[in-house]
Amino acid sequence: MYRSFYPDGWRVSQLHAVEEVCAAADTKVWVAIDSGSILGFVAVKLHSESSMGEIYMVAVDPDSQRRGIGTALMEFALDWMKVAGMSVAMVETGGDPGHAPARCTYEKLGFGLFPVARYFKKLG
Repeated sequence: MYRSFYPDGWRVSQLHAVEEVCAAADTKVWVAIDSGSILGFVAVKLHSESSMGEIYMVAVDPDSQRRGIGTALMEFALDWMKVAGMSVAMVETGGDPGHAPARCTYEKLGFGLFPVARYFKKLG
C-alpha cells in the first residue's frame, strides 16, 4: 500500500503537499520565524457551512521540535478560527509511532479522538 500512496517516496509526496497547501487560495498559512530561520508553519482551512476550522497542516523543523513551536502555532490557529466564527476545530494525523508527538500535542490542547475506521485494499 505504501508504494500506492507514495510512488516517488514520502519526501517527494510531502514536498508537493506543502507546496500545494501554501499556494491554495482557500488556505491561510502562518510561519514561525526566529532570527531569519523558518521554524515551522500552520495551514488552516475554514468550512463555514459547518462552522468548522481545519488545521490542514502543521509542521516544525526537526531541529526545532520539542520547544513548544507546534503548540504555539496550533494555539494561534485556534484563536484565529474562533475569531473567524468557527465553533469546532479539527485536525488529522497518522496513528503510527512517528506521529505520536503530534497526537500528544493535539490531546494536550484539548482535542478529542473521533474514532474512524478507514480500510484499504490493493486492487490488482
